[in-house]
Amino acid sequence: MSHNLKKFLLKSVIVLVLIHLAYFLYGYFKFTGIKQINIYTEFYRFKFYDDVSISHFFVTGLFLLTILILLIRNHSRQKYNFLNLFKIGIILFPIGFLSLTFFISYSFGMNAKLKQELPEKKFNADKTLLNVLNPFLYPGSSYNSENLFKVTDILYPKPYPVIEVQDTVFYDLANKESFSLQSAYHSIDTLKILTSAYEKLKSATSAAEELFGFDQKELQKRIISKTVRKDSTVIVFKGSEVNPQYDEEICIFLENKVLISPVNDQTVATQQRQNAIARYQLLYKLNKDSLLHAFKKLDTLLKKYNIESSINPTALTQDVFRFRDKDQEQLYLIRNNFDRNALIEKVNTLNRLFYQPGYFHSSIREIFFIVLFSTWLFGYVIFVLATFIRKPKQPKAEPINQ
Repeated sequence: MSHNLKKFLLKSVIVLVLIHLAYFLYGYFKFTGIKQINIYTEFYRFKFYDDVSISHFFVTGLFLLTILILLIRNHSRQKYNFLNLFKIGIILFPIGFLSLTFFISYSFGMNAKLKQELPEKKFNADKTLLNVLNPFLYPGSSYNSENLFKVTDILYPKPYPVIEVQDTVFYDLANKESFSLQSAYHSIDTLKILTSAYEKLKSATSAAEELFGFDQKELQKRIISKTVRKDSTVIVFKGSEVNPQYDEEICIFLENKVLISPVNDQTVATQQRQNAIARYQLLYKLNKDSLLHAFKKLDTLLKKYNIESSINPTALTQDVFRFRDKDQEQLYLIRNNFDRNALIEKVNTLNRLFYQPGYFHSSIREIFFIVLFSTWLFGYVIFVLATFIRKPKQPKAEPINQ
């Protein structure tokens, strides 16, 4: 390749970089804000009808046409061998790719603006607040749900969590259809012991009774799991019986460990326990102002995310403490009205935009590569044909001096 051709291709790439920068800035300044994000939001997928798509079509077409004309006009008269033509084709392909991907730079611009308006640290703090307050935010009728609110979801304080054990009680042994199920709850305890000591313990009934308060057979019944790790045995077993319904520091709001949205890079189990501790502190250890402050932060968050809400932090705090003290007969009247579905959709959409932004949407991927390959092949074939049709310039003959 000649020096002029290399210079021309380099200038083309520089122009493309400048156009990409322009689209990046356009996306950055056009971002409408968190309030306007909804479940249909994509940073950008080529829609064929908006201003970005239309301008993209004309800018790309004009640029590629100009490149082809200048390439044929100024660089097709040279004599190229097969290797040089191949190199030119290889270089033209990324130029074609850059010419067709201005919308990706537009997407990057919107993403940059989103993360400036809502930094990841702040987004994670919002999710943590929602996860801690989640059990207070269900519609009143949901508190009757055994799937959402159950004793086995209490994670704090000790001796929780617990395991449920159901026994069948027959009222008439002659009539097996007459029975009821009774539930008992036991703490889940863990014992780590040397494997050799455990083997001895299995054969020593009195030692097992002294250690656990029940005999060896009862111990075997209570074992939930047993894991051998090197020279140790870890035993998880049902411990003492617990009566949550008579526990003065347990209420229905602790019987839920569901997360609205987990924080990235932390295990779900760890977050569930941390949220349970924070919730317990708000209900039983801290004064009412702490929970009131949390609900005020929630009210601000709902406004920031543009969620329809009629929450009154003071009234909601009063309701929570009233129902905490076992007054659950009118729990359906808890004053926590807001569009819960819209909030969950908003958070899920933000999660997707943060961690799966989809700059190159799957709906256009196939057609994009077809257009890219077709455009590149068309331009390259035209240039190759031009190099064969247009004769290289012949050097002017020097006049012969008589």
